Amino acid sequence: TIVGYILVGILLGPYTGGITVSGPREIALLAEIGVALLLFSIGLEFSLRELMAMRRFAIGGTTIQSVATIGLGVVVGLALGWELVPSIWLGGIISLSSTMVVLKTNAQLGVSGTLSSRTMTSMLIVQDLALVPLMIVLPQVSSEIDLGKLSWAMLEAATVLVAIVVVGLRTVPAIMRRIVELQSRELFILAVVSIGLGIGYLAHMAGLSYAVGAFVAGIVLSESDYGHQALSDIIPLRDLFGLLFFTSVGMLINPAFFVEHLVTILILVALVMVGKGLIMAIVTWSFGYRNIVPLAAAFGMAQIGELSFLISRVGVDLGAIDRTLYEMIIGVTIISMLVTPYLAKVPGPVYRAFRRRIPADVQLPAFEGEDELNDHVVIVGGGRLGSKVATIVREFGFEAVVIDIDMLRIQQARQSGAQVIFGDGSQPEILKAAGIETARQALVTVPGAILSHNIIEAIRAMRPTLHVVARAETLEYASRLRNEGVCEVVQPEFEAGLEMARQALLNLDAPLAEIHKFLDAVRHETLPDIIGASSTRSQGLDGIRKATRSLDLHWMQLGGGSASSGRTLGEIGIRSSTGTTVIAIVRGSQVINNPGTDFVFEGGDWVGAIGTVDQVQALRALIS
Repeated sequence: TIVGYILVGILLGPYTGGITVSGPREIALLAEIGVALLLFSIGLEFSLRELMAMRRFAIGGTTIQSVATIGLGVVVGLALGWELVPSIWLGGIISLSSTMVVLKTNAQLGVSGTLSSRTMTSMLIVQDLALVPLMIVLPQVSSEIDLGKLSWAMLEAATVLVAIVVVGLRTVPAIMRRIVELQSRELFILAVVSIGLGIGYLAHMAGLSYAVGAFVAGIVLSESDYGHQALSDIIPLRDLFGLLFFTSVGMLINPAFFVEHLVTILILVALVMVGKGLIMAIVTWSFGYRNIVPLAAAFGMAQIGELSFLISRVGVDLGAIDRTLYEMIIGVTIISMLVTPYLAKVPGPVYRAFRRRIPADVQLPAFEGEDELNDHVVIVGGGRLGSKVATIVREFGFEAVVIDIDMLRIQQARQSGAQVIFGDGSQPEILKAAGIETARQALVTVPGAILSHNIIEAIRAMRPTLHVVARAETLEYASRLRNEGVCEVVQPEFEAGLEMARQALLNLDAPLAEIHKFLDAVRHETLPDIIGASSTRSQGLDGIRKATRSLDLHWMQLGGGSASSGRTLGEIGIRSSTGTTVIAIVRGSQVINNPGTDFVFEGGDWVGAIGTVDQVQALRALIS
């Protein structure tokens, strides 16, 4: 899509004739907002936990890679006859890889959860962070580099950024908490955009880049409870304004120049991608990663990133890069993005061919930090029902993650000890943050039919085979949910009616087995589509429940003057004389399960036995 936007910009630009966009300055101004929102969303996606899990490689390895790639750019630029300053800018531009292209390519190849993908993702996070010092250092680079001036600029920028982070971490969560309490979705979105663009403008007033300020604002907001929902809401705006940015980049490209300098551009592509790929492989290898990981990093991250367009634009505005070099760099960036999805397919066959000759080295560096969620339960809806389910799930030793967009229900769910995520459960970004891709099952406890439908649709789009249990407000909607792929459906009023009927029949001394048999028949008759279409596992569990209910457990009390008092279970011969089986004894507050033949009865004991009606009557007569 990025390449497509750029091509549209070329078609609408001043160099191609035909329809030309008027007012390119206005387009450029909107594009700057797009860049700010793009970096704001990247900041929102920033995960300190993921970064710390691979901190040694992510920080150390990426720093080495960035410095080495900048050096590569300087060497390539000087070799092509460029001046030192443009060569330094070239190094900064090519040091960043494309977060969008790499993540989308890995997803399309189905390798998002592999060690190779996690390694590349950690490098991409730090590269995005590296944009901040690059945007500070590169504008200070001139024909005569003043180290004193550069050091002062770095110190001033660091002071401003630290002040923004410290103040933001103290004020932004409080502001957002107040906004959320008003329960206005429109106000929430407006507040998120205002924070991103507002902090960006404050950074601009302090002498920093507008986009860098927005990036820092995203990081600040990502550390609050509202980061996931903010990211979900900002993505449509980011994509809209990002379109304007990449289209405006295309408007500055002259196709005639591209054709005229095609050979030089292709040579530059080869030098940059081969050199950068080797650097990626060597750095990854040097930090202990073996097997396919260095190959995947080399072929997957050799391209130039979308944020490099921003650096290039700044270089042109400052006069550090002339239009000729700028258009050449843009051409190299576009081609490197275009070939990446094809290059990313190379490591697999190459590695398999290599391993047919040499055994695999299975030693891999372990991740530092906490493990990711796995085999947990995602509960969408954190009200009384969701919180109670989360508490019960955790009592049985399973992890639970609760999603809700109401902060009061989030606080209620947090008391259960479960992890909580503020956000709309129908948004893919929120489900991804809850670990839906590795969850054991999902429970949808929200009451609204439309919201429930949207949530289930989003879950099914990400995990088509995930076991989903949902709440239905009406019996008609229960059947509809089953058709949407829900494995189990619970209709609260219907289940409450069955339970009340069970309690009433028990108090009327109706046989327990007959009660459950009748209620099961009512359930199958009322919900035939749901019961009959259950999965094989669900049908098996349903059979177990039926078998359990058919075991007619009866309780009777041993009188104080009973002849059985003081005798053992074996002496009385209950099993042989009556055919019943004693499975439990209650003596005061003590419960004796499955008593042996040497168990001695006492007066007042409650005896629990299973058997037919005639067998139970015989037992009553025996111990009365």
